[in-house]
Parts: sequence; structure tokens; C-alpha cells
Amino acid sequence: MLTPQQANVAEAIETALREAELEFERPRPEAFLVTMPGQRKLKTLVWLNIGLHSLLIKTFFCRQPDENHAEFYRWLTRKNDEMYSMAFASDDVGDVYIVGRVALAGITPEEVDRLLGCVLTYSDDNFNGALERGFASAIRKEWQWRVDRGQQPRNLEAFRHLVEEAPASE
Repeated sequence: MLTPQQANVAEAIETALREAELEFERPRPEAFLVTMPGQRKLKTLVWLNIGLHSLLIKTFFCRQPDENHAEFYRWLTRKNDEMYSMAFASDDVGDVYIVGRVALAGITPEEVDRLLGCVLTYSDDNFNGALERGFASAIRKEWQWRVDRGQQPRNLEAFRHLVEEAPASE
């Protein structure tokens, strides 16, 4: 059972989601799973979990990088300085999430809209940059595999520069 403050926050979240016409599920009274469409990262799933004192915002960003680990994580953590109420974080295996906590007292439909806008922006705007740093070799291999089979690498077009700059040894 939700406390009165938690119930007010749940109502604010639901109002914001309906006004934004976002797809969402409510697996538990204190939790929302929101699906947001993006441009670079085609879909971002965001968990909103209402605790006793704070709202947890969490979304999976990408799996651990295949290569260039130090530069990949350094690049992401430098982004944290510019982010509102959330930051990039990694789990025990190195997978990356965007995570934030906000006091329940400040949660209104407008603030929920702002938080969701921020998480979508951070996820979408940084996705290709992260892939370039942590998965360049895999992108080059996928590009070549498609070309060799006569397929168009349309969804990889943003990474054309990686293929054109590829070292001769790859």
C-alpha cells in the first residue's frame, strides 16, 4: 500500500505520462515502466520506482564495451557533470545505465515530464558516441558483412566515418 505522499507522486507520474501520450505499464503500485521512442537509440525503457522518500529513475543505456574501455567510461563520466538529477553508472559487469534519484516532495507532472525528457535526451544524444568509442570494430565488421552480402547498411549510416577511417589491418 502506498503512503499518501507516494500516491500523490504516482498520480503526478500517471498524469505526465498520459499528457505526453507515452506507452507505460504499472507492474506494481509503486513502479512504472515507460517506453519512449528515440532517434539514434530507437527505444528507451525507463523505470520509475517510488520509494519512501525518493523517486528512482533508471534506464539501461548499453552493454559493456567490447574495446577501448577506459576512453568509453571516461567519455561517459565526463557527461555526468552536465546532467540534471541523473548520471551514467555501470553495474558489476560493466553494463551502463542512466540513474537518478529525486526527492518525492518535488515531484509534479511538470517535473516528471522534465525528468523523462532529460533521460531520453541523455540516452539518445550520447548513444552513437558511446557506440563509436566502445564498439567500433564490431560496427566495421557488421558493415563489411552486409556489404559482402549485397545488403544496404542503412541503419549503420551514422557510422560511415568509422568504415572510411578504418585501419588497413582490420
